[in-house]
Amino acid sequence: MTGTGFRMPSWMPLEGRELAAMAAGLLLLVLLPLVVTDSYTRHLIILVFIYAIVASSWDLSLGYAGIFNFGHLALFAIGLYTYGLATKFGDINGWAAIPLSGITAMIAAAIVTVPILRLKGIYIILVTFAFSQLVLQLVVSQSDWTGGTLGMTGVSSLKLPGHNFIRDGKIGYYYTALVLLAANILFLRVFVRSPLGLSVVALRDNEEYAVSRGISLARQRLLTMVASAMFTGMAGGLYGAYVRNASIEAFGVGLLTLILSMVLLGGTATIYGSLLAGFVLVFLDEVMIDLGAWRPITIALLIILVMLIYPGGLYGGIRALALRLTRRNGP
Repeated sequence: MTGTGFRMPSWMPLEGRELAAMAAGLLLLVLLPLVVTDSYTRHLIILVFIYAIVASSWDLSLGYAGIFNFGHLALFAIGLYTYGLATKFGDINGWAAIPLSGITAMIAAAIVTVPILRLKGIYIILVTFAFSQLVLQLVVSQSDWTGGTLGMTGVSSLKLPGHNFIRDGKIGYYYTALVLLAANILFLRVFVRSPLGLSVVALRDNEEYAVSRGISLARQRLLTMVASAMFTGMAGGLYGAYVRNASIEAFGVGLLTLILSMVLLGGTATIYGSLLAGFVLVFLDEVMIDLGAWRPITIALLIILVMLIYPGGLYGGIRALALRLTRRNGP
C-alpha cells in the first residue's frame, strides 16, 4: 500500500522495496573490485557468481516447483561442453556461444522432462539421475570431440577489442559473471511472481487441488524445468570460457554437493539465499584448506546447525532478524 492508497497487485514482478534492495546489492558488487584488488580473491568471487546462478536456477525447480531434479548439474555440463565444441570446432564467437549454451541446456531439459511429467518423488530422482549419467557416458564415449575422461583443452576465452581477459586481473570475467548473475536473479524473481510462477507453487503445495482448478501439471512442470535450465546452461558456457577447458568434473559429486549445499544453506524457495551461501561456502572452504578431510565435515555441521536454528536457511534467518528489528523500531 502506497501513500496514494494504491495496492500493488500480487502478480507484479517486483515490489519497490525489493527492487531497491537488489539495486543496492548490485551496486555493492559493482564497486567491490575497487576494494578487492587481489586476482585470486576475484577468482573466488567469480566462482561464487557462477555457482550461485546454477544453485538459484536449481532452486526454481527444486524449491519453488518441488521437482526433485537431480540432473540439474548435467544441464550445467551440457552448457559447458556446448561452449567448448562451438568455439573450438564450430569457430563460433565466445559471446554467441554463451547464449547457445543456454539454448542447448533448455532443449536437454525439455527432453528429460517428458518422462517425468506424470511421475512423483523417488521416480523423478531416478530418471533425472539416469539422464545425468547418460550425458556423462555420451561425453566419455565421444572422446574425439569432447576429450573423454581427459577433458577438452584449448577452449576459447572471451575476447573484446582492445581488452585482454587473461591479463586484466580477472576484472573482465568478474563483471561478465556479475551481469549474468544479475540477469538470472531478475529473471527468476519475475518468473516466480508471475501467474505462471504462482501456479507452479500451487502445484507444489497441493497438486490435487491445483489440478482441479485447471492448472496443467505437465505444462507447468515443462516450463519450469526449461526456465531453470536457461541460465544454468549459460553459466556452464561462461565457466568454460573462464577456465578454458571442459572436463567431466562438472558431473562430479564434489560440485553436486557444493551446489546443493548452497541451495539448502541459503534457503530453498528464496533465490537470493544461494548467493549468500555461495560466499560463505566458497570462502569458508578456502579458509579451511589445511584441515583436509575435516573440511567437508565442518561444512556439513554448519549446514545442519543453520537448518536447525533457521529452517529457512541464511536468507530466512536474515529476513527474520530484519523483521524483528523493524517491529522493535516501529510505532
